[in-house]
Amino acid sequence: MIKVFGHTSPDTDSAASAIVWAWYLSEIQGTPARPFLLGTPNTEAAFVLKHWGVEQPQMLDLAAGDEVVIVDTNNPAELPANIADASITAIIDHHLLIGGLHTKTPIDITIRPLACTATIMYDLMGSAVEKAPNQIKGLMLSCILSDTLEFRSPTTTPHDRAVAEDLARHLRVDISAFAAEMFAAKSDVSAYSEAALLTMDSKAYEVGGKELRISVLETTSPAQILSRKDALIAAMPGVAADKGADQVLLFIVDILNEEATLIIPNDLVRTIAEKSFGVTAKGDTVVLPGVMSRKKQIIPVLAV
Repeated sequence: MIKVFGHTSPDTDSAASAIVWAWYLSEIQGTPARPFLLGTPNTEAAFVLKHWGVEQPQMLDLAAGDEVVIVDTNNPAELPANIADASITAIIDHHLLIGGLHTKTPIDITIRPLACTATIMYDLMGSAVEKAPNQIKGLMLSCILSDTLEFRSPTTTPHDRAVAEDLARHLRVDISAFAAEMFAAKSDVSAYSEAALLTMDSKAYEVGGKELRISVLETTSPAQILSRKDALIAAMPGVAADKGADQVLLFIVDILNEEATLIIPNDLVRTIAEKSFGVTAKGDTVVLPGVMSRKKQIIPVLAV
């Protein structure tokens, strides 16, 4: 049996794409496969699974020699510590190539500059998409709407949009109404601690000799998160230490106003904000108009 999974701190694309590809391998390719999670899915992902009536996958228990397919990441820092002991058979991803993974044999790797892993899977499936049950089509649609922020993100391509619209037509789903439900679920973070918020959607990057955790919270209610600003700042050193980082950067992405707010807890982050985004950061927050994407607008410009 092939184990299919995405990155730690699973979001909608990571969790649902694993389910989609496990279905394809099992039902179309005739290769037994099961999806797994590397952590508790965020509120939006949990909503999506419930909405489409899909059971939440089990947590991954990876043993040496297990055959695996990795989706929505190629970064070893976002994978199990013993991933090198597994038998990786394929990677399907839409992020930049990090490097560091070692395989025992040649494998299939598909990394495309699209907004969403599910869009790539739609293409790889070809005509088999027509055989997919509504649950699988619904998961793919949800992934695309999540990763493109309903086509607002600069990572969105015309192809992502065309695939989403095709899936929505078949499902008879109103994209705007469904996306609003998804984003409402994503925005309800009241049950999460500050430490959990800082690690919910966080990726490790080294910039100028500094190990950074780049955390992003996408929301339609930024005021709800900003009201906890002081507590978030107080939690940052502990989270950074726990993750082996020098600093946590928290970007609160306002989906509706299409801007991000960066919390500024100290002079290091102030310097990063000013060098990276050309702003003057005087207080403990700075607004970055038009910034929506960590992958395309944050990571490429970061400077210390």
